[in-house]
Amino acid sequence: MATTKVTFTFDPATIARLNDAAQRLAKPKSEIVREAIHEYHQHIGRLSESEKQRMLRALDEFAKLPPTRTQAEVDAELKEIRRARRHGGRRHRYD
Repeated sequence: MATTKVTFTFDPATIARLNDAAQRLAKPKSEIVREAIHEYHQHIGRLSESEKQRMLRALDEFAKLPPTRTQAEVDAELKEIRRARRHGGRRHRYD
């Protein structure tokens, strides 16, 4: 693997954690940093467990709310949407 030398500036606490990880895992600091970046990159765009739980709680709360329209109104809107899709778009805007 080709490598490029770069310089980063870390605060003392991060340096201490890096040194500790390198010593405990018996790996070079550069490998620790590479693995950490790889791990971080894999989680970009994914929700953490706490974020998932927060969103599920919000969904549960939303599901408890009473409906704002009758089933007949919902069915009529869905029928209109399906008709519009078959014929190139809605004739009027729904709010």
